[in-house]
Amino acid sequence: MAKIGILHPGNMGVSIAASAINSGHEVFWASEGRSEKSHRRAEKQNLREVESLAQLCQISEIMLCVCPPHAAEEVANSVIDCGFKGYYLDANAISPGRAKRIGQIMESNSIRFIDGGIIGGPAWTPKETILYLSGKDSKIIADCFSDIPLETRIIGDEIGKASALKMCYAAYSKGTTALLTAILAAAESLGVREELYKQWDVDDSNFSEQANRRATRVTAKAWRFEGEMREIASTFEEAGLPSGFHEAASEVYHRMAGLKDSSETPTLEDVLEVLLK
Repeated sequence: MAKIGILHPGNMGVSIAASAINSGHEVFWASEGRSEKSHRRAEKQNLREVESLAQLCQISEIMLCVCPPHAAEEVANSVIDCGFKGYYLDANAISPGRAKRIGQIMESNSIRFIDGGIIGGPAWTPKETILYLSGKDSKIIADCFSDIPLETRIIGDEIGKASALKMCYAAYSKGTTALLTAILAAAESLGVREELYKQWDVDDSNFSEQANRRATRVTAKAWRFEGEMREIASTFEEAGLPSGFHEAASEVYHRMAGLKDSSETPTLEDVLEVLLK
């Protein structure tokens, strides 16, 4: 049984923590400064509470980091400052170059770094969420999830490889959602949305409905996808490819970010209104 710390138990992080508990491990979290929602999620999944990050770093042998992309370095540095010396998984949606830089800082502070990329939603259902791992200590992390529902796949010893796969996958899945949403907004602005639907439906009778559903369903996560699109743009630039498409996708998600606080799922008209402001 390993003692595992989770940074932080959001919707995705708490599901990862639950899978580790299912596999027979103890999972701890630091409650200081966290929201009431985080408290409820942690309690529901039987995470063990400690008050501070310093306590979490002292008690944990393995640290799992699942946070918004923009916070990856800040969280990593805070763990270093607290004297953590175990295994650290960065499972954030960041570019491979950024993963390598964080890994180098970690290793220089005697922390064993593992690169991770999560594909799929929160891991509550078997065969729907995969944690890809790369780095020499990947098996240490894979062993934390020997039971369902989270699956793990080790794809190499090289730091950055798992992040690269995540970036390439999300470049299509989330990038095309941003593109479709922008197309709908442009068609609305130009007065041809209904005609566009009719033409789409000639090619695929379900396409218009799918486009509308994707545009509205993404609003709750748009604030997080904004940063992810910038990471993908950096990934493309690192690979010698144009980065502009995903920089534009980041702007699309930025305009939609305020809709995350809606009490109900926004309508398509709500989405188009904020995009066209």
